[in-house]
Order: sequence, then structure tokens, then C-alpha cells
Amino acid sequence: MNRIHNLFKKKNKKILCIYFTAGYPNIDSTIKIIKILQNLPVDLIEIGIPYSDPLADGMIIQNSNKISLENGMDLSFLFSEIEKFKDYITIPIVLMGYYNQFYKFGEEKFLEKCKKLNISGLILPDLPVEYFIKKYRSLFKKYLISMIFLVTPETDLNRAIFLSKISDGFLYLVSSNSITGEIDSFGKEQISFFENIKKSSIDKKIPILIGFGIKNKNTFELCCKYANGGIIGSSFIESLDNKNLERSIKKYINNIINNTN
Repeated sequence: MNRIHNLFKKKNKKILCIYFTAGYPNIDSTIKIIKILQNLPVDLIEIGIPYSDPLADGMIIQNSNKISLENGMDLSFLFSEIEKFKDYITIPIVLMGYYNQFYKFGEEKFLEKCKKLNISGLILPDLPVEYFIKKYRSLFKKYLISMIFLVTPETDLNRAIFLSKISDGFLYLVSSNSITGEIDSFGKEQISFFENIKKSSIDKKIPILIGFGIKNKNTFELCCKYANGGIIGSSFIESLDNKNLERSIKKYINNIINNTN
């Protein structure tokens, strides 16, 4: 059992997960942001490992990746930063990256490092599911690392049910077929998608978090009607004030959770 499992044992609704890119806006921002977030009503943190070609992301996250790489952030530096402060980090952390990063670092070495640093889960959107099952599933279990899969509106329902059975930690429900940061609100298509997933025979033991398009109190509350919570990325990154990180983060989170019951 890792910190994600413990989280959902204690709380199963209105889970707020915040995504940001490691090394943005500055090379030393990562730990600062973690420390601020874990002292606010935030339940889970997803950290993006900067990548030169983040396929699923819109301009805001692409730009944060570009600046992070220019700042000198990479996977080894990220691990070294977390290692220095791991004893002070109490919130569950998920890393989001791409298969090439996982492979180049060394797959078992990567998972071993995550275990050592209390990193609870991974999202690798370009890792084929069948390849994961064949080659990596036993390794993830060995190191108690959750592998989180994505379900989109284009995912066949039987496939979604299958993914719910092999996901660990939570299932990531992508609200639309657009890239991150591109939609302003949920329309009829998104609501229908959420309702179909909720009514389906998807594994009810696995929590569901909705991502893409959640950027304010209203969209967060709406996704919480159909899932265990939501993941906010682009609008959070856009809100960061380099001159006063703490003030901008506190203001942003307060605007999301204020008066949500």
C-alpha cells in the first residue's frame, strides 16, 4: 500500500489533484510548490517530468516544459531535489512522463528510485497497455508503484472496463479529445461521457479522477458529481506568480475550494 491507496481509504470524494511541471517557473520551484500545496486543501500532486515533445499538452504546459528544460531540469535533477526533502513531503505524489524517459533511465532503477522517495504512482500515456502487462506489471507491484491509465471519450467501453481493472491508485478520465488547457467548460458531450462511465460496469473499486478542462470552482465541483475528484494543470500553471509563488498558489487554491462542501 502506498500513499495514494491511503488517501482514498480516508477520503473518496472531492479529491483535488494539482499538476505542475518540475523546474517551472524556476529550477528551484519544484520543492517550494510541493511544500506550499501540501499545507493547503490539496490531496494529491502530479508532477510533470519536462519533455521536449509533450504530445497531449496544450500551449501552457508545452511552454512550461520548454522553460523548465532551459532552466536545466531533467529526471536525475528532479529525483535529487525530492531526495533532499523526502522526509518533509507528506502528500501523495504521482510523476507524469513519457516512456522514453522511463526506458532511458532504466525501468527497474526508476521504480526503485520512486519507492525510495515515496513517489506513489506513474502516468506514462504512451506506454502500450499490453506491453505494460507483459513486461512491467510485476515490477510495479514489486515496488508498490501505482500505474495510472487514461480513458478518453474515444476509448471503447469494454476497453475502459479493462483499463479500470489493471489501473492501480486511480483511473484518469480525460474529459475530451482536445489537448490540455483547450476547453473552457464541460458541454453535453463531456457530461454524457461522464454519465456513461459512471453507469457502466467499470470496476467500482478503482477511484476515478477527471482531468483536462478543470480550471475553476465550477468545473471542479461539476467533475466531483461524476468522479472522486479532479486534476487541475494548465490553469494552475498559468496562475503561478514567479515573484510571489506562495501568495499566488494560496489564492488559486482558495478560489477552487472556497465554499465547496
